[in-house]
Amino acid sequence: MNASLDFSNNLIILKETNQIKELQTVIRDRNSTRSDFIFHADRLIRLIVEESLNQLPYNRHVVVTPTGENYEGLVYEEGNCGVSIMRSGEAMEQGLRDCCRSIRIGKILVSKDEDTREAKVFYAKFPSDIYRRKVLLMYPILYSGNSVLSAIEVLLENSVSEDKIIVLTLFSTPEGIQKVFKSFPNVKLITSEVHEHPPIHFGQKYFGTD
Repeated sequence: MNASLDFSNNLIILKETNQIKELQTVIRDRNSTRSDFIFHADRLIRLIVEESLNQLPYNRHVVVTPTGENYEGLVYEEGNCGVSIMRSGEAMEQGLRDCCRSIRIGKILVSKDEDTREAKVFYAKFPSDIYRRKVLLMYPILYSGNSVLSAIEVLLENSVSEDKIIVLTLFSTPEGIQKVFKSFPNVKLITSEVHEHPPIHFGQKYFGTD
């Protein structure tokens, strides 16, 4: 990894494996059918979500097994939630629900202001106690970073601590990552790949609007 992208423990890039590379290949292939695209995207989303669970706080917990023995395990602390940046971020919601059945999910709509052409939040709906929660912020493609920056700003305005925000994204650019950490160095960011040319067609292909 480029030294300029070394943000200690706050940037987590999935270890490249043949499985992950194959998923990325199908997602990037312009000849992939929408059915194949969604199938492989959902698998990659699941891997990102599962890695995010490793970043959540937990407590040690002892249970009794069917044979009467004690087993020292763990349970996640309560107080986690997901927030998707509409619309492409909604593609990641089911993957989160598959791993966390009862998790609450909020939404943020970020779009370009017609006058300034800058990213602007037009809608936000969160759990009323989001300020107490660890937030998994979902957005598949981190390109310029502007949408994610706007979403983080809204979370901070709702009293969410910066260090309680984990950004979940499938593909990221060096520029986008640099921009996020320059403004918010205490968030965590999880991605499967850092590349100058991410598959920006993701949302259109996933939702069939291309």
